Amino acid sequence: MKSSDSLNSYIVLARKYRPTDFSALIGQEAMVTTFANAFKSNRIHHAYILTGVRGVGKTTTARILARAFNFEDKNGAHPTLDLSNKGEHCQAIIEGRHVDVIEMDAASNTGIDNIREIIDSINYSPASAPYKVYIIDEVHMLSTAAFNGLLKTLEEPPAHVKFIFATTEIRKVPITILSRCQRFDLRRILPETMTKYLNEILQKEQIEVEQVALQMIVRAGEGSVRDCLSLLDQGIAHGEGKIKATNIKEMLGLADKSKMIDLFEMLMRGEISQALDLAREQYNAGCDAKAIIQDLANLSHLTTRMKIVPAANKDISLTPDESKRIPEMANNLSMATLTRTWQILTSGLEEVTKANDQIQAVEMVLIRLCYVADLPSPSELIKRIEKQTAEQQSSNNASISKNITSENTNIRSVISSSSALQKPQIPVANPETTTSPNPKNYAQLVALAGQNRDLVIKHALENDLRPINFEVGVIEVELIEGANPAIIASLSERLKKWTGRAWLITVSNNKSNVPTIREAQQTEKQRQFDIAHEDELVKAIIKTFPDTRVVKVKTKDTNKEQG
Repeated sequence: MKSSDSLNSYIVLARKYRPTDFSALIGQEAMVTTFANAFKSNRIHHAYILTGVRGVGKTTTARILARAFNFEDKNGAHPTLDLSNKGEHCQAIIEGRHVDVIEMDAASNTGIDNIREIIDSINYSPASAPYKVYIIDEVHMLSTAAFNGLLKTLEEPPAHVKFIFATTEIRKVPITILSRCQRFDLRRILPETMTKYLNEILQKEQIEVEQVALQMIVRAGEGSVRDCLSLLDQGIAHGEGKIKATNIKEMLGLADKSKMIDLFEMLMRGEISQALDLAREQYNAGCDAKAIIQDLANLSHLTTRMKIVPAANKDISLTPDESKRIPEMANNLSMATLTRTWQILTSGLEEVTKANDQIQAVEMVLIRLCYVADLPSPSELIKRIEKQTAEQQSSNNASISKNITSENTNIRSVISSSSALQKPQIPVANPETTTSPNPKNYAQLVALAGQNRDLVIKHALENDLRPINFEVGVIEVELIEGANPAIIASLSERLKKWTGRAWLITVSNNKSNVPTIREAQQTEKQRQFDIAHEDELVKAIIKTFPDTRVVKVKTKDTNKEQG
């Protein structure tokens, strides 16, 4: 029978290879450089806050800093980042048992009472190390009262105290706390850096590994060292001491990458029957239903990225199949198709997540994607409709031309009447009208008010007055219902000031059908929309897409938009 010591002798990789100095910390070179400069110039802050996603080294960095603050050797105590040789307090700090380095998990110690214990203890000198170091993990979990209790102490702590906070949710930390700390953002570890690091560990452990399997682990770890090492441990156990791609796929519930590329190509070609069979095959082999849609979405993103950035195929985390086949698809698929594919897959992922039977939901997403993949883009569809409309119009014109001679006179009469109806005589103000000291028409009067930046008069001219008659020096208008009569006197005063002469402005008591400027503009806008709706191309588009509506009209003669 094995002893308890032998049973408990194994140390997981995440703990066994946990860095004890900055030389072993990967992927955080910028932060380490900043620390090195601060220590060299003796500008060591009393409070630091470390933020980043899980497993990138926040707590590890805090412990290394605690060791650096409290470094003491035969030459005495002196803070340093050169930790190649262990100092008097280093081993105890590394093992988390030093009395002067206090670690607290804020997730389980959230209240003001826990912070009060810290506040009461900081006034006492360190027991043996140069500094008391308080490491508070997941600091964003502290209550509001706890944060408030920490403020004064954090701003002016005793000289022998250092604070190091770690958090994955920096936005939840009050700005009053952040302003009292030096902040460091720990980055996700790049795939190439992570791959190199894991290979080095596997060599030390004398574990055989397939590089494709390692790529799967790196992807699944999403830049977290701890997650990657935990998956590595799991992969070693799953493969009985060897890390194989087939075992990692089964362990993570992943689909075969080459099979997923096959599936993506089938969908892009519209081969729905084969696509459904392959998807079901992957599911029966142990692939998670959501992973199928997620992998397809990743392929859609990767293909789009390679279409824009061809050098992306040199990414070390890509499999040989991805590096070879994805660029070919990127060249053959349009950007519109790739964008549409991404939208369907990302919305489909939510559907699969909520579905009672996830594989059924996956198949419905694939069917939708397959039938939409070969649809033309909106621009291509409009070109087709334009061509069909032109052909139909040509056919109609040929038919009409047979009878046009006998009815020539009547048609001209109708066209003349129609033109008169389409172009009503309305006083539309043109902002480009040339103004003069003495406006010669109502449109120039409106423009003159705008030129003089008198918005009150301009608004009244456009909205409250109907122009009945206009001559230089004499204006007749009609007030709309509810308009302020005082505007007449104001207009007369302004005109005298602007033109240097007196103007006679009379108000008509007769009700007329003359529109205001604003009413005329609205009428013209509606006329343009009516004309647009009668356009054959617009009719064809609305017939093809019943929910389509015209929201803006741009006329060719003025190049101005209505809507």
